[in-house]
Amino acid sequence: MFIVNSYVLAVVLCFVTMICWGSWGNTQKLAAKNWRYELFYWDYVIGILFFSVLMAYTFGSFGEGGRSFCMDIKQLSGVTFLSAIVGGVIFNASNILLSASISLAGMSVAFPIGVGLALVMGVTINYFGQPKGDANLLFIGVVLIMIAIIVNGIASGRQQKNGGTARKGIILAVIAGVLMSFFYRFVAMSMDLNNFENPEVGKATPYTAFVIFAIGIFLSNFVFNTLAMKHPFVGLPVNYRSYLTAPLKVHSVGFLGGVVWGLGTILSYIAAGKAGAAISYALGQGAPMIAALWGVFVWKEFKGADSISKILLAVMFAFFVVGLGVIVIAGN
Repeated sequence: MFIVNSYVLAVVLCFVTMICWGSWGNTQKLAAKNWRYELFYWDYVIGILFFSVLMAYTFGSFGEGGRSFCMDIKQLSGVTFLSAIVGGVIFNASNILLSASISLAGMSVAFPIGVGLALVMGVTINYFGQPKGDANLLFIGVVLIMIAIIVNGIASGRQQKNGGTARKGIILAVIAGVLMSFFYRFVAMSMDLNNFENPEVGKATPYTAFVIFAIGIFLSNFVFNTLAMKHPFVGLPVNYRSYLTAPLKVHSVGFLGGVVWGLGTILSYIAAGKAGAAISYALGQGAPMIAALWGVFVWKEFKGADSISKILLAVMFAFFVVGLGVIVIAGN
C-alpha cells in the first residue's frame, strides 16, 4: 500500500486535506438551487463510501509495504472495528448539523465556527491520545486559530440579513463542532500510527480504517438523515420519493462532494503516521479558512458588509494563517 515516509510529504498531504475539507461545501451550495441539503447529503455519504472502497482496492492494496486491504480486514479485532464504526457515527451526527448550518448561515460562518471549534477541541483530544510534536507550539497555534474563530463570530454577528435563521445556523455550528472534535480520535485508535509498514496485529491500516469509518457514516445516515428529512431545521419535510426521482445530474453534485471530502480524509489518515494524529488533524481542520475564502469571495456571503466587518474578516484570515504556520513548525 502507499505509505508516507517523510514529514514534508505528510504536511503537503495535510494541506491538500485542508483544501478538500474546506471545499466540499461548494457542492452543497451548488445543489441548494434545486436540491434540499437533506437529499444532497445522501449522495454525499454514498460518494464517501464509494471512494473509500476505491482507495482500499487501489492505493491500499498495491505495492509491498504494509498489509493489503483484503488481508488487513480479515485480521481486525472487534475493538478496532467498533472504534472506526463509532468514529463514523459521531462524524455523521456532527456533519449533518454542519450541513444544516451551511444552509442556514453560509459557508463563511458555519465552517469557521463549527470546524474551527472542532479543531481546538480535537487537537487537545488527539494530542493526549498520541503525543507527537512540540506541545507548546501546537497549542499556541490552536489559540491563534481560536482567536480567528471568535473574530469570525463577531463579523458574522454584524450581518443581520438572515436574523433568527442565521442565529440558528450558528448554534447548530457550535453543536456540530463539539461533536466533530471526537470522531478523529476513534478512527486513530483503530490504526497503528507508529508503524504502517508492519501494523500491530488486530489494528487497521489507514485504508481499512477509512472503509469501516465510511460504513459507520452510511449506516447511521438511515437514522440521522431520516430524522432530518422528517423534522427539518427549516422548511417542510422531504421524503425518499423526491430523492429517488431526481435526475442523475442532480445526484452527481452530492456524490462529487463526498469524493472531495473522502480524498481529504484518506490523505489525513495516511499523513497521521508521520505527522501524528494531532498535527494531521489540526492542519486538515484549517479547512474553515478555505471555506471562508469560498464564502466571502465566490458566494459573496458578506456582500454589502460594512468596513468594520471587512477588517474583522481580514484579521480572521491573518490569525488562521499564522496559527497554521505555528502548527506546522510544531511537528518539525
